[in-house]
Amino acid sequence: MSRIGRMPIAVPAGVTVDIAENNKVTVKGPKGTLERVLPAEMEIKLEGSEVVVSRPNDLKKMKSLHGLTRTLINNMVIGVSEGYEKKLEINGVGYRAQKQGKKLVLSLGYSHPVEMEDPEGLETVVDGTNIIVVKGIDKEKVGQYAAEIRAKRSPEPYKGKGIKYADEVIRRKVGKTGKK
Repeated sequence: MSRIGRMPIAVPAGVTVDIAENNKVTVKGPKGTLERVLPAEMEIKLEGSEVVVSRPNDLKKMKSLHGLTRTLINNMVIGVSEGYEKKLEINGVGYRAQKQGKKLVLSLGYSHPVEMEDPEGLETVVDGTNIIVVKGIDKEKVGQYAAEIRAKRSPEPYKGKGIKYADEVIRRKVGKTGKK
């Protein structure tokens, strides 16, 4: 049986979980509200201060949906109680980031500054000139927006210039050597 799917999800104080028909789960917490329609085959029950997900049978599809459903609910509970954040670092001479209202303005060595509007429910914070922190309650949106920022100038392996995640390690390559 799915080890992840079997684990109950503890609901912290101040967070409410509502399960409506056809598995529409709404999670309310101090940071906001998230809702999501989960696979209808899964059975989601609220038992005291825990959410339990169970599957109807042991078909391969049901097994894979079991762990997924539990993880999605768990991510929603963590999101509304603590929130998520991703840190990005900008490396390179003249590369920098600025915040203008809800716009993130990146100077990345192109002939023009790259402007990005903060999506609904997310905020970006520029720490110094080379660290960007993306914060929000939806793990999926935080990760997606961080990936979009990184894609504007992904790190290259020779000098390590570009935008990388704070915990990412860039595999460096040796440049070419001249003939003697």
